[in-house]
Amino acid sequence: MSQTVDRALSILPLLAEGPADLGRVADRLGVHKSTALRLLRTLHEHGFVYRQSDQRYRLGARLIALAQEAMENLDVREIAHPHLVRLNEQCGHTVHLAVYEENEVLYIDKVESRYPVRMYSRIGKPVAITVAAVAKLLLADLPENERRAVVEKLDYPMYTARSTPNAEGFLKELAKVREQGWATDLGGHEESINCVAAPIRGADGRVTAAMSVSAPNVVVTADELLTLLPLVRRTADAISGEYSGRTPAPAPVRHTDPVHHPEHRPEKDTV
Repeated sequence: MSQTVDRALSILPLLAEGPADLGRVADRLGVHKSTALRLLRTLHEHGFVYRQSDQRYRLGARLIALAQEAMENLDVREIAHPHLVRLNEQCGHTVHLAVYEENEVLYIDKVESRYPVRMYSRIGKPVAITVAAVAKLLLADLPENERRAVVEKLDYPMYTARSTPNAEGFLKELAKVREQGWATDLGGHEESINCVAAPIRGADGRVTAAMSVSAPNVVVTADELLTLLPLVRRTADAISGEYSGRTPAPAPVRHTDPVHHPEHRPEKDTV
């Protein structure tokens, strides 16, 4: 029975390449046409394959509907959380996960830093969309017309001297982010806070979420934080692999550069 199931499942990736006739299916499986026909009929009864008028078979609507339903029910936060925790354990800094919904970028998960200094951010709270690294990644992946339309409607508050001043500047920055595949916020929202971020992609290659590591410059400098970028990107790739159903990327390796954690500092909130 297991051989029968294996053969039936082997038909699906073949048909994903395009319609195939009975002979091609039999050849790919290495079985007689009668065996291939029996398997195809069973898959057809369940709606997983469809027989065209030219007698070739293609993937059926039922299979496509199931795949779509499975994708819609995937919880990127649930998949990402263990990876975010591991990254936090490795670097000690605050880790965020964000998504783009209804013209806002929202934090949907957060793992606090190990040191007393705390970030003001909250799960469910919108980010400063014109400066946040996660927002840059999510907006940069939008189709050009949509990206431009969104950017031109935004306000551009000058949180600091490093904030993005206008739509033209933001579009140029998003183009750079789109090309390089990662983003930063180096004092654009708060002068004392720096951030590096990487995208999480779905099966279609589109950015579905973004994750970041943030730290105040009393803990690490911007240059020191940027050294964590390879680790952040490997973590994002691992999440992407699991979320998209591809073979998961190797688990992030422990970062070997020492990071100073000023446990002696009095606890305070950044503002």
